Amino acid sequence: MDTSRAQALRDLHDGDQLLVLPNPYDIGTARLLESMGFEALATSSAGHARTLGRPDGARAISAAEAIEHARQITEATSLPVTGDFEDGFAIDPTGVAATITATKDAGIAGCCIEDATYDQTAPIHDIGLAIERIAAAAEAAHADGHPFVLTARCENLLYGLDDLDDTIARLQSYEVAGADAVYAPGLRTLDDVRRVVESVGVPVNVLIGLGQDWGLDDLAEVGVRRVSVGSGFSRAAFAAVHDAARQILDTGRLDPQGAGLPDLDALFGD
Repeated sequence: MDTSRAQALRDLHDGDQLLVLPNPYDIGTARLLESMGFEALATSSAGHARTLGRPDGARAISAAEAIEHARQITEATSLPVTGDFEDGFAIDPTGVAATITATKDAGIAGCCIEDATYDQTAPIHDIGLAIERIAAAAEAAHADGHPFVLTARCENLLYGLDDLDDTIARLQSYEVAGADAVYAPGLRTLDDVRRVVESVGVPVNVLIGLGQDWGLDDLAEVGVRRVSVGSGFSRAAFAAVHDAARQILDTGRLDPQGAGLPDLDALFGD
């Protein structure tokens, strides 16, 4: 097994520079982002699902589909890739561990596992089970000594559970359980970001593109080590297609599209 890209992802997390981790939604966007100089990539479960005409969440894509998607992006680029694998495609810790093992076998450098249940009446796993799931994932991730970056996500804020103390307590527990990085998507103030960073000893990922009034320099200043865009690029792409199609319907015309893009045929023909 070639572990060089997994080691590269590990090194990027251990370095001093803020890792900006863009989220392509297919092979073409992955290759475009690589050509722009990004050092690593992350998949987006929402972005991937929507390219298949499916909604985000509730396991709209299967474990096999998600892993294959990340594997294809890995093979199409020279960059390390970490996968957005929702809840590990299982409830029980054994099933989550099996997803991690399959991910490693596919040559993927890391992945995120979240604590959401997809049950609107109880959207977040009980803390005890949530910790067991991350512990099982960490054991599988690190069992053979090969590098792998396991990121544990607390989904509280995405489900309207705006208890930052509970979010921090969960992230701390996931760190103790063996997570290499932690992530609480939905943080909206820089003070909240600072509190999270100061509460854990592993790299913190922050999601941008939700209308926050701070940027990369601000995040680096408070100690954030990793930034991602989630489904932001896929939403931008769908919005561009929607607006262009609406222009045709409303005006019978279409303005030139894609100004500033590189020659995609030349890029993809490399």
